[in-house]
Amino acid sequence: MTTEEVFEKLRELQEVLTQKITLEREMADIPKILSSSEELVHRLKQNYIDKDQEYVTWKKKESECRNALVIAESDREKCEKKMDATTTQREIEALDKEIVEAAKKEEAFRRDLRSIEQKATELNESMRQDKEFMDGQEKELNERKRSIEKELSEKQKLLNVIDENEKKLTDGMDPELIFKFKRIIRKKRGKGIVAVKGREHPVCMGCHMILPIQFAAEVRQGKDILSCPYCSSILYFQESDEGEEEFFDDDDSGSLADLEDIEDELEEDDEEEETINIDYEE
Repeated sequence: MTTEEVFEKLRELQEVLTQKITLEREMADIPKILSSSEELVHRLKQNYIDKDQEYVTWKKKESECRNALVIAESDREKCEKKMDATTTQREIEALDKEIVEAAKKEEAFRRDLRSIEQKATELNESMRQDKEFMDGQEKELNERKRSIEKELSEKQKLLNVIDENEKKLTDGMDPELIFKFKRIIRKKRGKGIVAVKGREHPVCMGCHMILPIQFAAEVRQGKDILSCPYCSSILYFQESDEGEEEFFDDDDSGSLADLEDIEDELEEDDEEEETINIDYEE
């Protein structure tokens, strides 16, 4: 395979990989859309559970208060029956006092019972409204999930086609070259092949660093596939446009010591992509 053929395949591969990266990122981002809706439904369910527990507590208080009221009524009625059989004034006064006290207790329990019943009724109505809203949100969430599953399925089919195209393009090519090319494509968001411009001051148009003249000359000859020593992009020579002047700051020239930083950035990008893939698989 000639150098020109390799370049042509890499250009085609660049387009395929750009589509693949974009698609993979879309697929990784899609499930995140559900997170806020899932969090809302979770909060609604927890709130409903808390209210239900509170409702149970109030119903227990209602039962206890109702029992206490029954006892108070019974005590008052017993005192009133005793009154019929009482003859002495002292006993009548004592029973009358007991009847008054029992009636006060009975009325206090009635007030408490009305208050408790009202609280339980209001809480039950609030729970009914919450349940209605919660069910609506959960239904909407499930519909979104089904829609997203369908979208992910369609994108996965497209990704499978892209993977097949990638395999065809990379068949017979240097695995190391392809590996490096994929890394730089991901790092540069779809830019793996860039031009070198200028003869007196040859510059990589990917990172805009000034390259050694002898190195640029080798790129121009096109005998080998060469990569920028600074950004790792695969290079080809392109004549400067007519009238285009070359103005460069010496500070832009950099040094090969910058390569260590470039490698670190590439490794960080690899880790980032692995994280995205892991999240998607989960």
